[in-house]
Amino acid sequence: MSTPAPFKRSALGKGLESLLPARPATLATVAAVAEPVSDGKPLEIAVELIDRNPFQTRLHFDEAKLAELASSIAASGVVQPIVVRPGNEGRYTLITGERRLIASKQAGKATIPSIVREVSNVQAMEMTIVENLQREDLDPMEQAHAFQRLSRDFHMSQEQMAERTGKDRATISNFLRLLKLPELVQQHVSAGDLTFGHAKCLLALESSNAITAAAQKVLALNLSVRATENYVQGLINPEGKTKPAKPERPLDPNVREAQDSLRRSLGLKVTIDDKNGKGKVIIEYSGIEDFDAILTALGQSPA
Repeated sequence: MSTPAPFKRSALGKGLESLLPARPATLATVAAVAEPVSDGKPLEIAVELIDRNPFQTRLHFDEAKLAELASSIAASGVVQPIVVRPGNEGRYTLITGERRLIASKQAGKATIPSIVREVSNVQAMEMTIVENLQREDLDPMEQAHAFQRLSRDFHMSQEQMAERTGKDRATISNFLRLLKLPELVQQHVSAGDLTFGHAKCLLALESSNAITAAAQKVLALNLSVRATENYVQGLINPEGKTKPAKPERPLDPNVREAQDSLRRSLGLKVTIDDKNGKGKVIIEYSGIEDFDAILTALGQSPA
């Protein structure tokens, strides 16, 4: 019997370390920041000297999770240092770790362990996106705007963005297409009322008015992605014999909360089909990166 071919997987994100210079800070940097940086070890830097990351792509932070993190930091300190770069007049600019910085301030910490690195604007922007994608997923619209910024401000092609972030080019293209949605629909996608899958279905419609009207219908009937696709195809091809979409069976509030929690944790479409305590959990993924994320969440190491 022949040995099956190994399961091929596309390269994942390079990670933050690959975007950080390996060499220690130069003497010029040390003089500028007035700190004894010599070996890349974390320094305790006053939180009041650290300015917000101008390239931050996340617009919303979960207040409950921030409070939990602040409690943990108050009790045990910051486990993983943040990354900053030298600023002007002895100040620093944050690169990665905004949640840790905010939570440290909430916990009343005067300083925070920080690694100082000299990086360009492009590197800082890349590192910000990579951290958010790898650690706590952005909502679809935040990702769309992040990729748009890489394209607009740093003139990156979709191929270059794919190489930097580990996302395949088709995925990046789909995120950028979300920016064609009307503003009201973008707000629903950002809030989680409509998923990435819903948004892709709606983009098949040509006019902004048609997309907005269809989105309102999808929200009113609580349509699944598949039902939305059928509904949109019916609008595009009214002569067809597409069955009218039916509203989904109402979910128990506890089941819905678990479903939403899984969706936020995995960043993927999750459906729980529950019938009196029995049923199935359906996780939809669109690429090998998503599949790896599922394995990791289940405690399995990707092959």
